Amino acid sequence: MKDHQINVRVRYSETDQMGVVYHGNYIPYFEIGRVEWLRDKGISYKSMEESGIALPIVSMNINYKKPAKYDELLTVHTRFKSQSSVKIEFDCEIYNESDELLTTAQFILVFVSLKTGRPTAPPDYILDLFKMME
Repeated sequence: MKDHQINVRVRYSETDQMGVVYHGNYIPYFEIGRVEWLRDKGISYKSMEESGIALPIVSMNINYKKPAKYDELLTVHTRFKSQSSVKIEFDCEIYNESDELLTTAQFILVFVSLKTGRPTAPPDYILDLFKMME
């Protein structure tokens, strides 16, 4: 329940002249993984924002091990790591079709009230999710 996987195909526009994924384009892959991790748990990021809660990244660490290339089917692994009063942490990995580890990342996100712009406690339905994962 703590892990989620989703496939993403590398598009031509995400690569450089050599057909290698530009380093900044890994961030959206990881975002897809986190948003779909929530959706898999029954939580819509869009609904969360509509209720006045956002979840911006406050820290990220990405390690590039091997390049992803044009038209490869990547698997983004997203793993819930921990949660504290207002923060949530994820570990992520991207693999290619040969199951080679390409990239690892760690993200810290903070629950923020869209009304005040300040950190806030997660909504009860998310706290319930965290309790289920303990």
